[in-house]
Amino acid sequence: MNILVHGAGALGAYFGGRLLESGQNVSFFVREKRAGQLKERGLKINSPEGRFEEKDLTIYTKPEEVESIDLIILAVKGYHLEQAISQIQTIVRQTGAFVLPLLNGIEHVETLQQAVGKVKVIGGFASIIATLTEDGYVEHTSASGTIKFGILHEEQKEICKQLEEIHSHAKMNLIREEIILKHMWKKYIFITAFSGITSAMQLPAGFINKSQASFKAAKNVIYEMSKLARLEGITLSDQEVDVMANRLKGFQEEATSSMHQDMRKGLFIEVEHLHGAALRIADKHDSSIPVTETLYGVLKPYEHGNPNW
Repeated sequence: MNILVHGAGALGAYFGGRLLESGQNVSFFVREKRAGQLKERGLKINSPEGRFEEKDLTIYTKPEEVESIDLIILAVKGYHLEQAISQIQTIVRQTGAFVLPLLNGIEHVETLQQAVGKVKVIGGFASIIATLTEDGYVEHTSASGTIKFGILHEEQKEICKQLEEIHSHAKMNLIREEIILKHMWKKYIFITAFSGITSAMQLPAGFINKSQASFKAAKNVIYEMSKLARLEGITLSDQEVDVMANRLKGFQEEATSSMHQDMRKGLFIEVEHLHGAALRIADKHDSSIPVTETLYGVLKPYEHGNPNW
């Protein structure tokens, strides 16, 4: 399969590297600065799943250069989606490729469908704990990275079958889900709560256990977001919701969310893509999500990095 990974941060570089390692024809679409770094130093993964390094990479920085692609794995942050849209449109128009977005949240699915058509956008998301070093190498610290995916349109069956077949050859999980939207919502629900509370506390996961008030706030976000999912037609049992809430206490003490990591580094955070989107969905249904709205208000000043006075 000819795969283009759009974005080579920790997530894109990790999964792109593992796909390269498995024998797939993988190229990368990145900004000029990252392209220079990859050309000079190559792609390197340090991971419990095994080290991987590759210096002979195919790299694009202009969408007009891209040819013969079957699948675009979109691995950018939510705040870079608007910039990526026109690039994705050009590449899909030139190649006919399908798009598998690995962004957090749910709102981006409709945005992409409007940009390239419903047929072309596959459902999916990623689960991984990884970061980039100053040298641009991937430090992967969790169990096996996972991509879950599934069809949102009947014409996606063949490309999803091909993607599923890669699983047995790769040092990562490629899991096909029949009801992918439900799984995407469950990820969205959980990450909105976990990223919101760790970032608002500006403390790692261990403090969710240490403070009953903090746990209750995060748990209430789970319940509010689950209500939105049901309003959007996603069936979630009370047990599934309770399992998500209890997961908040299952992390190692020093573990934290990617949003909190970005916040500590003074980088952009995905508060608009996660919490802001939840408020827009709530407004559509004339529904109230007060705890999520409060976290949004607390985190919004950090959206573009450390606030300037």
